[in-house]
Parts: sequence; structure tokens; C-alpha cells
Amino acid sequence: MTQSRKISLCVPVLARVEGEGALDLEVHDGHLKTLRLRIFEPPRLFEKFLEGREYQEIPDMVARICGICPVAYQMSAVHAIEGVFGLAPGPWVRAMRRVFYCGEWIQSHSLHIHLLAAPDFLGYSNVSEMARAYPDVVRRGLALQALGNEIIRFFGGRSVHPVGARVGGFHRAPSQAEVAALREQVWAALPGAEALVAWTASLNLPDDPQDFVSVALRHPDEYPMNEGRIVSSDGLDISIADYETHFPEHQEPHSTALYTTLNRRPYLVGPLARLNLNLDRLHTPVREALGRTNIAFPSRNMFHSIVARAAEIHYALLEASRLLEDYTEPEASFVPAVPRSGIGYGCTEAPRGLLWHRYDLDTAGQVLHARIVPPTSQNQARIEADLRHSLETLGLDRDDETLCQQAEMVIRNYDPCISCATHFLTVRVERR
Repeated sequence: MTQSRKISLCVPVLARVEGEGALDLEVHDGHLKTLRLRIFEPPRLFEKFLEGREYQEIPDMVARICGICPVAYQMSAVHAIEGVFGLAPGPWVRAMRRVFYCGEWIQSHSLHIHLLAAPDFLGYSNVSEMARAYPDVVRRGLALQALGNEIIRFFGGRSVHPVGARVGGFHRAPSQAEVAALREQVWAALPGAEALVAWTASLNLPDDPQDFVSVALRHPDEYPMNEGRIVSSDGLDISIADYETHFPEHQEPHSTALYTTLNRRPYLVGPLARLNLNLDRLHTPVREALGRTNIAFPSRNMFHSIVARAAEIHYALLEASRLLEDYTEPEASFVPAVPRSGIGYGCTEAPRGLLWHRYDLDTAGQVLHARIVPPTSQNQARIEADLRHSLETLGLDRDDETLCQQAEMVIRNYDPCISCATHFLTVRVERR
């Protein structure tokens, strides 16, 4: 006898979360035969939009791809274009770009921890319910998120789709007085960020270890953000120019989102992967804060991602404070570019993981071809593998609502930046 039911679970929508996803499960005799995470993301066409555009336009255009990670798109783009031109902007630009990136990590991670992930682990359907029981926690999270936005605005002119970055540097250098005021805000937020690490680790996180391959950038002496080589937990160590050789993309019939694999297997990018591969690059206070938790890193538990995000907030605040400590206004906020033809590669660590760009430019610096691989497409296969593992571990004899809640929690844990990052998930369970 076949029992087929379709249920809809509506969880109130949080800011920035939109879109639709569907999960099809076929369970035969208590075994999961088929699992399809269907994504309805329409073609974005951004890579085609960039063709024929002048190099000066690219940073502002790619910032529109994502409202949460505009800095990551800008930094991957400018690094790639500067690689074609043989342009080295110098230490001031490099340091301030890193501060710029810190702001994005702070705001994105704070938003995810408090508005998306924490309600799941505390048994609330949304952050409004959670705020009634944990008002101070939510206030702290929103304050950190606001500070991250302020850092982005400080260099980008505005916090959403910033316009301050350019090839060669920034359009404007802030004054020493402005920097001193910002650094004071950063310094004041450090105790709260350290406390957040302990708070996330104290949550009742599922004990769900599993095997997966971590992939991230690795830098000789820094926690990776906007430079490094691509490494993995199973021994890969390549330059960013070799990415396409090792990470092919493919299309699955049930989804409009592309899938990326390494050695034909799913892999993980994002905060947990970064922490697993770069624990020794964290500032000492962050390592000490993690050491006071009962969680051992590297971790094989995907639900420890929330702790990794908190640790990266703590790191980003310390790093921004360090880089702004001896700030001096430069004579110029950018180095002029001289266009030339060639192929350039840029790869930085967006909050959700590796963001890889490639640009083919002509002699005038116009884009002939562009390719962009966002982190969520790289995590697609890993999300499906995690769903299969987590649902089988939970027990496929559970009722449909319980399976749906578990699936949504798993998906949200990755903080995906596509339509499947939604609180509207339709699950069709076919039992035989």
C-alpha cells in the first residue's frame, strides 16, 4: 500500500530570507530511497551582464549579486582584475580591504546566528519568540550586526551594495579622526563577541558527527579572508588559478542550482570548513575562547557551524582593531590602473565560503567572458548529503512535520544564499 501525503510548513519569514524550495522524499520499507532538494532559482545571468562592460564598472555591478555579501563579490572581482593588470595596490589598500571584509563577516554571521539558527536550537519558530525569552542575547546580536554594517558603510559609502571600492583601492580614504571613532566602537564590542562564542557553544546542539571534506583558502600567516591557496582536509593544495581543474560544476535535473564536486564527491565550504583548516591562524584570544568550550575543533559535526561563526565574529573584531590601530591617511586611496588583456582569477572567503571569479579582459579592460562560482552552489551537494544522513539518523518513521522541521534546520544551518534558504519548505513524503 502506498501512502502519499503533501504537507506545507510555514515558518514566519525573517528579513533577507526569501524564495521557495521543495524536498521530495521516497521512503520504502523504512529506507530512504530518493531525496531531492529542488531549487527554483531562476537564471541570474550576471556573468552575461558583465560581458562588454569596462573594468571600472565591475565592482559596483557584482556588488548587486548579493545583498548580504557585496564586499565578497567586490573583493574577488578587484583581485582578479588587478591580477590581469599586474597591479599591486600596496599595504594600505590591502589592510583596509581586510577591515572592509571584517565588517561583512560580522554583519552576516550575526544575522544568521540570531535570526536564523538560534531559534531552531532553542525551540522557537522565529526570532520574535526567542527575543521574549532572550532579549539581551538578541540585542547583542543586533548590535554586532549593526556594527558590521557600519564598517561596510565606513569604506563602502553605504552598507548595502557599497560603492566605495574600486580597482586599485578605494574612492576615498577616511580621516584619522573617523578611524579612531570606529576603532573605539570595535573595541567596545569585543567582550560581547567573546561571550557569544561561549553562548553558542552552550546551546543544545545535536550530536551528529559525519564525514565530509572541508575546503577553504589558507594563507601562510593569516586567517584566510581575501588571499591564499585553496586547500582541503584530504590533501588538496592548489593555486586559485587551478580551481576549475579540480572543481567541476554540473546540473541536476531536479534543481536549477548548479552543483560542484571535488573528486566527484560533495565538499564543505564556509565557516566550519575555514575553522577546521585554519584553527592555528586565529588570534590567541579566539583560540582561548574556543578552548573554554566543550567542543573540539576540527569538528565533524555540521551543527558546530554556529560556534565557528561566533568565533569568526570575535576574530574579525580583533583583526579590524589591529589593522586600524596605527592608521595613517595615505597620499592616495588607490593606485591607478593601466588596462591590458589577459585572464585574471580572484578567490576570497565570503561569509558562506569560497567565492571564485575569473575574468577574460581585452586590451581596453573590457570583459570578454566572466565566470563566478558562489559558495552556496559548492555546498549544494553537501547539503543533500547532510539531509540524507540527518533524516536517516533521526528516523524515517517520524511523522511528516518532524521530518520537515529537521530538514529545514539542516538547510538553514548552512545559511545558503539561494532560494532554499527559506522558511517555506514543502515536503512530499511517499511511503511504501
